[in-house]
Amino acid sequence: MEILEEVLNTIVQYAILFFEYVGVGVLIWSGIKGIWGYIRRRPSTRLDLAKGMAMALEFKLGSEILRTVVVRQPSELIIVGGIILLRAALTALIHWEIKNEESEVRKDNLVEESKENKDSLK
Repeated sequence: MEILEEVLNTIVQYAILFFEYVGVGVLIWSGIKGIWGYIRRRPSTRLDLAKGMAMALEFKLGSEILRTVVVRQPSELIIVGGIILLRAALTALIHWEIKNEESEVRKDNLVEESKENKDSLK
């Protein structure tokens, strides 16, 4: 039984590291793309950056959830639970921002289309 527990702990530890690194990689890549979009003044830069941050947080949240599998002390569980709550709140906030930004983009597109329609009627 101890061998199975040790194998599980090892697998979970590697999975935690993997998801942490993927989350960091996604965040770095999104940041680079965000800087490039900002330099080129692309209107969708904020939205793209927020989506990348949300995806990175999802990977980080996954690693924290896995961390609960190997927690041994109640105090560690409280800390991990707090981290999960914080990351979940950040994810919800970023998703809310994405939703609002997409709404703004849709409004801007409708305004541009109506201007184009008025110009074509003249």
